[in-house]
Amino acid sequence: MEWSRSDVLSLARLSCSACGGEGAKREKGGRIIPCPCVLRAIFRACYARFRLCVEKEKYMSRVSFEHFGGKERRLMWSRKDEEYAADFHLVSRRALDPFHYRVFSYHFLLGADWKLCCRRLGLDRGRFFHAIYRVQETLGQVFYELEPYGLYPPREYFTTRLVRPESPRVARLFPGGAASGPAPSSEPGGHSGGRAGGSQPLRTRGGWLPGCGGRLSALGFPRPGTFVPLAVPVGVPCVVGT
Repeated sequence: MEWSRSDVLSLARLSCSACGGEGAKREKGGRIIPCPCVLRAIFRACYARFRLCVEKEKYMSRVSFEHFGGKERRLMWSRKDEEYAADFHLVSRRALDPFHYRVFSYHFLLGADWKLCCRRLGLDRGRFFHAIYRVQETLGQVFYELEPYGLYPPREYFTTRLVRPESPRVARLFPGGAASGPAPSSEPGGHSGGRAGGSQPLRTRGGWLPGCGGRLSALGFPRPGTFVPLAVPVGVPCVVGT
């Protein structure tokens, strides 16, 4: 996911000395470089949702029926709370090096305070909190840029989505161009004169189009950008290009 100025501005800390509340330190090659305060805010939002999924009673967990893309377009049952908690943990383990993952495990997963973590890891207070900031900034950026299903914002992760397969390349009604299209027909059942109110079918090279109502131009062809379902063996919708 690409960074946008509106996103970083809404997440920025007003008292941040690095960005001055703007959320972006600078732009490099036309891309926005988010401020560390924005990354830490993203991590805190995802971590709060992770704790909610883990700590709430199991009878409150919901099961949803999800659509998945692809040729088969299958439907599957899913448990969003458990999936979000698992993704949060697994993505963090893959994104962090061993030292920072230990800090993440002790402090965020096991809930140890800074005194216990410093004693366990052999760190002083300053190095420990520098490691905490590093963990939050690294995971905040990973959670935001994760594809195809990012962990931030959490509400989009928990929204039931219908994933549609990629539409085929738009086909033209007349492969030879508009000049090679059929002339307006005066046959019974044909479209004559290009009247806008006709419910009569339109003859094409592939077959007959159903009535197009007022979506026909004066030349007898569908207007640019009009969605016209083809009643022909092609079997796919067709949009007339401009």
